[in-house]
Order: sequence, then C-alpha cells, then structure tokens
Amino acid sequence: MSTDVPDIARLLVEQTADAIIYADREGRIRIWNAAAEALFGFPRAKAIGQSLDLIIPERLRAAHWEGFHHAVASGRTRLGGRAVITRSANAAGATIYVEMSFALVSDERGDVLGSVAVARDATQRREAERQLQQRIRTLEEASADAASKTGRPSA
Repeated sequence: MSTDVPDIARLLVEQTADAIIYADREGRIRIWNAAAEALFGFPRAKAIGQSLDLIIPERLRAAHWEGFHHAVASGRTRLGGRAVITRSANAAGATIYVEMSFALVSDERGDVLGSVAVARDATQRREAERQLQQRIRTLEEASADAASKTGRPSA
C-alpha cells in the first residue's frame, strides 16, 4: 500500500463511518463516499455531478442556497463548524434527519474551492427527542390538571 498523502486522504474519506460530501463552488457534488451512499441511498455514480438539491428537501432549498452562496462569497460559514441537526432527503423521497457539520475548502491562496459536509443519521435521536418532549407536555398537562382539581399549585 502506498503511503502517499493523496492516497491516504482518499482512503480516509472512503473508509470513514460518516458521510462525506464535497461540493464545488456551484454546489455540484464532486466527492460522495460509501457512507453517503448508505445514508442517503444514492449510489456514487448517480450523486457525482448532481446538484446538492439531490439531498435537500424542496422547501429548504432557498434557505440552503442563500447560505451556501453567502459562505462561498464571504469565505465564512454562519455555523462556524458547529454540527447541526437538519432535514435531508433520501433516495426513497423520505425526509431523514442528519447531524451535519460544514466547512469551506480553500486553496493555498485562500480562494474557496467548495464546501465539505460530514453527516450521520440522526433520525432515531430526533424521534426519541420528539417523544420525550411529548411525554414532558403530557406530564405538565396532568400536573396542571391535578393542581386545578386539588386547589394546590403544581411544583
């Protein structure tokens, strides 16, 4: 096996457990690793060369592109590298939740070449959070109901 840095970098991208997606300045997918295939359901051959719209739900596209173009033009992302949970679309057309972090990729002169996103499935975590919030609301309602029936304030 070669230990050339480009070869190692390619292997790292391909073999990491998180989805790695690199898009050029126009938002065309140029790198799509095996984990991206598994997460989104699109084979690499279908994803490469496509717009990022491939995985962005239609109702979120305007906001995405506004942020994308601002980041490319300014050289800064609004998130500052923080991971966020956001909605995405998979090959089946379903909405999935992904935890995603973004970074701009620049050349030696500092010119922005594109952006990279690192993503993992957060659908189960998002559903568990939603269920927990529902339980909290149910308990709050039951507590308020009990307080009104007994005349005692709830804790």
